[in-house]
Amino acid sequence: MVKRVLITDDALFIRVALKNILEKNGFVVVGEAENGFSAIEKYKLLKPDIVTLDITMPVMGGLDALKHIRAFDKNAKVLMISSMGQESVVREAVISGALGFLIKPFNEETIVKSLSKL
Repeated sequence: MVKRVLITDDALFIRVALKNILEKNGFVVVGEAENGFSAIEKYKLLKPDIVTLDITMPVMGGLDALKHIRAFDKNAKVLMISSMGQESVVREAVISGALGFLIKPFNEETIVKSLSKL
């Protein structure tokens, strides 16, 4: 089954890099969001199988977006991707329902392996 992904990151180059990796490996990128608020709206509209969320973004960060998305859909599959690897942030993301956490910079193998598990 092809997995449909919503990519969320405020950095365009990260969204482009993720999209290229995912599409090359058989995923379908159904949308992109530049902040948490946009991710929530697009999640409700597009109903992706997986969401990637950056932690630090303008308007609304990834942790808040994660909580809203999981409140809307308790079965949402969310992978956090961030340059912030502090244990407290990782713990809060997992407690809030994230199914995985990757630290930037990431590589293709790590991304594909992590998303394939979800």
